[in-house]
Amino acid sequence: MSRRKRGKAINGVVLLDKPVGISSNRALQKVRGIYQAIKAGHTGSLDPFATGMLPVCLGEASKTAAFMLEAAKKYRATAVLGVATTTGDIEGEVIQTSTPPDLDSEDLSLVLKKFIGEIQQVPPMYSALKYEGKPLYEYARAGIEIDRPARAVTIHQIELISWQALRLTFDVCCSKGTYIRTLAEDIAGKIGSYAHLVELRRIAVEPFDAYPMHTLEQLQEARDHDELNRFLLPIDVGLTKWPRIVLSADQQGKFRHGNNFPFAAHKVEPGNVRVYGTEEDLLGLGALSTDGVLQPIRVFNL
Repeated sequence: MSRRKRGKAINGVVLLDKPVGISSNRALQKVRGIYQAIKAGHTGSLDPFATGMLPVCLGEASKTAAFMLEAAKKYRATAVLGVATTTGDIEGEVIQTSTPPDLDSEDLSLVLKKFIGEIQQVPPMYSALKYEGKPLYEYARAGIEIDRPARAVTIHQIELISWQALRLTFDVCCSKGTYIRTLAEDIAGKIGSYAHLVELRRIAVEPFDAYPMHTLEQLQEARDHDELNRFLLPIDVGLTKWPRIVLSADQQGKFRHGNNFPFAAHKVEPGNVRVYGTEEDLLGLGALSTDGVLQPIRVFNL
């Protein structure tokens, strides 16, 4: 006899302003506990020392998280030039120092512009990427250096915010998989110096740019679930660029049972779609083939 999962049927997305000092998974579990949700997931982790937007998908919304991992992200980062650490941030030990060249804001802006577009980036040893089944940070803690091939990432925008007392602050919009710690080190390398991050804040995750974030304190201070629910965004809020289709009563039964069936979609191109019923109820996510067949890829239990 299987054990029933404990929790409430809470479904939706919370845009958490993750505090400094805790992991993304720990922050997720705190939000899940506040809502007493059965399950939860997030759309891309932040380092413990970083703060900012962490979309937490509760309940059936967790089925959408995997489709938002490719989203572009925006950060504000502050690096101290002239000092390198083992981790590339303030949590590591100092390993190298140098005196940076005398540069002004215009010089640094020109350096930053060289990083716009597709660049090659070597992932840091202190990362969760795996080698032979173990995360790289475990090798790093053991003093073992693993050869890491460079990977292509894209810098959509980068802008100098301030430059004073060897502290460089910049905003960057980048693709999935970009390590801002490594970006700061590479920027310093362009001017013949070292760097490490002292502050990192994720300003936004597409497509949530226009939505406000909420702190753990705000969630914890909510008096009841009605108040908590005001922080919840709809299940498919992160997939609004996907076309929306509506099924007939007969088609709804087929979709809910995971069956493929012909679907005449007017003005909808083949690809991923959000699937609704005739009562405006969200049924799940599907994929339309070029030959007009709808395949369920996620079915929501609402």
